[in-house]
Amino acid sequence: MHRMTMKGSKDSDPRRSQLLRGVLDLCLLALVAERPRYGFEIVEGLAERGMELVSEGSIYPLLARMEKAGLLESFRRPSESGGAPRKYYRLTGAGLAELGSGRAAWEEFARSVGRTLSVEVEIAEGTNAEGHRMTGGIA
Repeated sequence: MHRMTMKGSKDSDPRRSQLLRGVLDLCLLALVAERPRYGFEIVEGLAERGMELVSEGSIYPLLARMEKAGLLESFRRPSESGGAPRKYYRLTGAGLAELGSGRAAWEEFARSVGRTLSVEVEIAEGTNAEGHRMTGGIA
């Protein structure tokens, strides 16, 4: 029987990475909607919610694109540790609207996927879902 899942940590699962790529922008908008954040705080917030795959290097290009699109705006604030000022991001009106529509689309999509994946199908070794013999490969 062919297995499509990969063994190992969730950090190395290519499917998890692909799924996250599709919604990372919404996750960033949701975190910034809670309060203005700088890059490392966003990465920490994602990790706290189980998205350890995301690094600072992967969010900065996305933050820049979102800022250019008018979904976020940035401002500088002095560092609490006394270092260089940090670049914080906050939601714009357009970003809030995008987050609202994105949440609705995600919820609908997640329900559809959930209904599909919750179907229990028992497939005998060597047959496809319709019960036909497989001659090789994946049916």
